[in-house]
Amino acid sequence: MILVTGGTGFIGSHLVERLCAEGLPVRCFVRRKPSPDFPPAVELAYGDLASGVGIASALRGASVVMHVAGVTKALTTADYYTGNSLATENLVCSIRGRPIRLVHVSSLAAVGPSPDGTALSEDAKPHPLTHYGRSKLEAERVVRALLPDAVIARPPVVYGPRDTGVLQILKSISKGIVLEISGGERWLSLIYVKDLVEGLMILAYSPQTEGRTYFLAHPQPVAWSAFCLEAARIMGRGKVRVLKLPVGAAYAAGWCAEMCSRLTRNPGIVSREKVREARCRAWLCETRLATQETGFEARTPLEAGLAETLAWYKEAGWLKY
Repeated sequence: MILVTGGTGFIGSHLVERLCAEGLPVRCFVRRKPSPDFPPAVELAYGDLASGVGIASALRGASVVMHVAGVTKALTTADYYTGNSLATENLVCSIRGRPIRLVHVSSLAAVGPSPDGTALSEDAKPHPLTHYGRSKLEAERVVRALLPDAVIARPPVVYGPRDTGVLQILKSISKGIVLEISGGERWLSLIYVKDLVEGLMILAYSPQTEGRTYFLAHPQPVAWSAFCLEAARIMGRGKVRVLKLPVGAAYAAGWCAEMCSRLTRNPGIVSREKVREARCRAWLCETRLATQETGFEARTPLEAGLAETLAWYKEAGWLKY
C-alpha cells in the first residue's frame, strides 16, 4: 500500500492518477471534509497532519509514504511552519520503527537561489530567503534526523495542468501583458508535473536512493523572458507588452495582496515574500546526481509542457485565448 499525503493538491493529484494507472494500491490521507473525486480504487484515510490525528491508522499496511502535502501560501508566518515542518515531524514520528519507505517532497526554496548564477548542487549550503523556504528546510532536517534512510526530492518551479500559481502569470500573458520586476533577466529551473511524478516514483522504488537528496528538474534552465514569449506564442499573441515594475512597486503590490488575503481569510499566491523570491536573478539547480544514480531525466521540453498546460486550462475554462 502506498500512502499519499497532499493527494488533493496540484502535484499530489497527478501522482495519485499515475499510481492508479500503474495498478498500485493507493491510500490518500485527507482532512474530514468533502474531497475531490479520486479514481475509484483509491482508499481514503481521514485525519490531520498538523495535529497528528489519524496518522497512525493511515499508515497501517503501508510500505511507501509519498509526502507531498505542504503549505505554499499562508495568512501568517506560523502557518508555514505548522503546515510544513510540524506536519512533517508528526508524520515522521509515526513512521519511525515501521518498515516504511518515505519519499519527502521538499523544494529548491529550502536551499535558496544561486548567489552567482551557477546551478546549485545537492550539497550546497542552504540559505532560504523566505519563511516558506525556511519551513521546508526545517522539515528536511527533521526527516534526516529521525528517518535517515528517507529520500528527499527538491523540485524547483513545477508547472502543468491544475496548477493555480503559474496560471496567474499566464492569465496576464493571455491579455498581451508580460510582468517583470526591473533589474535584468532572470533564470530558473523548471519541471513539468508529469516528469516530477515520474521522478518521485523512481525515488520510491530505487534501493540506491535510500538516505539521499535529489534535485528533480529539467536539465535546461529557462530565461523568464523566454518562458513568457513561448506562452504568448502558443496562445497566438503576436505582440506582448512588457511591463517592468520597479522593485518598490512590486513590494507595494505584494503588501496590498497580503491585506486582501487577510480581509478575505483566503491566502493568495502574491505576497512580499514571493516578490523577494521573484526578484532573484537565478533559481537554478543541478540535475546530474539524479540522472547518474537513478537514470531519471525530465524529458518534457518547455514548449511541449506549456502547450499541454495551456490546452488543459482552456478546456477547463480557467483561461481564455
